Amino acid sequence: MLRAVIIAGLALATPGLASTWDIDGAHTSAGFAVRHLMVSTVRGAFGKVSGAVTFDEQDPAKSSVEATIDVASVDTRNEKRDQHLKSADFLDVEKYPTIVFKSKKVTAGDKDHWRVTGDLTLHGVTKEVVLDVEGSPKPMKDPRGNLKLGGVATTKINRKDFGVVWNSPLEGGGVAVGDELDITIDVEIVKKAPEA
Repeated sequence: MLRAVIIAGLALATPGLASTWDIDGAHTSAGFAVRHLMVSTVRGAFGKVSGAVTFDEQDPAKSSVEATIDVASVDTRNEKRDQHLKSADFLDVEKYPTIVFKSKKVTAGDKDHWRVTGDLTLHGVTKEVVLDVEGSPKPMKDPRGNLKLGGVATTKINRKDFGVVWNSPLEGGGVAVGDELDITIDVEIVKKAPEA
């Protein structure tokens, strides 16, 4: 989710002063996966993600990211299920229209991998989470001359930690919806080329 960060790729950008890269909403999504009826996995995504990465090329650990997800953009390819997810039983989109991630710390891992620790605010509750980030090795220019980087961030959360507790018990034991969600954020960020 919060889908959001690409510090890993930025670590190999051309040295210089701190720079700001905007999340490219047209090429970014925050996906999730959750167990259903104890026998299968339902996957969905939030299609509207915005925000920015501030990158310190001389000291990447001083970099930061802030991302916002539009909760109403949830899509599980089933309209009835999507409406239920938007209701007060789950995400309560009328009361909590956004999910927000704000980083607090960036630490290096293996090559092209970083750990980004930050606060995730979901359903009105803020908890610390750690995103494992793998980024592209170098920036690329798109056909319009914009400099871009991309990557993927993953984490796992328990929805009950954020006050999302609705469930339905099954006759044979178990529940309809799992508590743990696997989060995958596919992200592309953009820095516009300097004007001539």
